[in-house]
Amino acid sequence: MASRKLTCLHCGQVNRVPEDRLGPAAKCGTCGAKLVSGKAVEVDLAILQKAARTDEMPLIVDFWAPWCGPCRMMAPEFAKAAEVLAGQARLVKLNTEAHPQAGAVYNIRGIPTMAAFLGGRERQRQSGAMPAASIVDWIKGAA
Repeated sequence: MASRKLTCLHCGQVNRVPEDRLGPAAKCGTCGAKLVSGKAVEVDLAILQKAARTDEMPLIVDFWAPWCGPCRMMAPEFAKAAEVLAGQARLVKLNTEAHPQAGAVYNIRGIPTMAAFLGGRERQRQSGAMPAASIVDWIKGAA
């Protein structure tokens, strides 16, 4: 039976999940957190780097900051997109103010910026606020 590697977005443990269990019941073997949910999860730089390198499901990152108006405007739209794409992609948010080194690591020039990772590589990038439907379309094009 085929399986996929997913990094727990809470503790950083890599889990191997059978394809037929990639739904909301999939939990981390270490901390018990859900591995696949319909929510955008806030992550730190270390977990993002590990997940971007390891995950075998599309990982979509919203690089944002609390002082950024367009970022705050896009936050509920990103959350809606996470609900729509539950089980197809995992959406995460990284606060560039709390993790300023992320800008250098990922060459972020402006926020909000979304980046799509799959198979250890960045596949696509988009800057600027977008409505949920456009985010979903963009992600489906990246996967």
